[in-house]
Amino acid sequence: MITQAFYNKIIIMLCLFLLSLKALAQEKSLEGNNETKIISTFRTEFYDLRGTNAFDFAIGTSVINGDFVDPMFEIYSHFGYKRHIAPHFSIDIGYHKFNLAYIDVYNEGFMSFDINLELTILPHSKFSPFLFVGVGLNASNHFKETANKFQGGLGFEYIVTEKIGVKLYSDYSYVFSDVLEGLEAGNSDDTYFRLALGVDFYFGGFKMKSKKHKEQATVIDSNLLNDEYYIKK
Repeated sequence: MITQAFYNKIIIMLCLFLLSLKALAQEKSLEGNNETKIISTFRTEFYDLRGTNAFDFAIGTSVINGDFVDPMFEIYSHFGYKRHIAPHFSIDIGYHKFNLAYIDVYNEGFMSFDINLELTILPHSKFSPFLFVGVGLNASNHFKETANKFQGGLGFEYIVTEKIGVKLYSDYSYVFSDVLEGLEAGNSDDTYFRLALGVDFYFGGFKMKSKKHKEQATVIDSNLLNDEYYIKK
């Protein structure tokens, strides 16, 4: 059974996430006149703060929710790459190394290979919550046991300087196996949680930024011509 302290951390992260959604709603409400809408459509702050590609590293803790009692928090580390297909959306491919353990009963090393679709809520701001969901392959050390899984999670990122972001995130993995810890019992498959602090190193995006500027200039020029036409009429 997972400790109450861990659930409290997840609840706090969820509350912060909801507050960030409120900030997003307020930002959208400010998009009033036509000029503001044009600027919003062609925003480029994302390419200054972040970029179209990123390598990320993280370290934290993992805990199993399985068939034994008294699970332990164990070490967890992650390395990955993500590609933004748009400022709000990215594809994230990651390698995760971690242990799952119970006090005095079980301690085993695992790895997972995950692919996620990630949503960045406020891509043009230094601080942004994010959500992700995806599928993966879970494996014990030396691939003695493997099982498919799906996962989802949420987190927060803060850009400390251009192209470098610090993030805190948690994810939940549902493994299609009830023998993750070597015991088959109960009516459901095994699951585990991971909580980590990491760093994103962004790069790329110069071409997309230039393209956005050109498109914005074209739209503004077109609107000016239309305004002049109607004034003359």
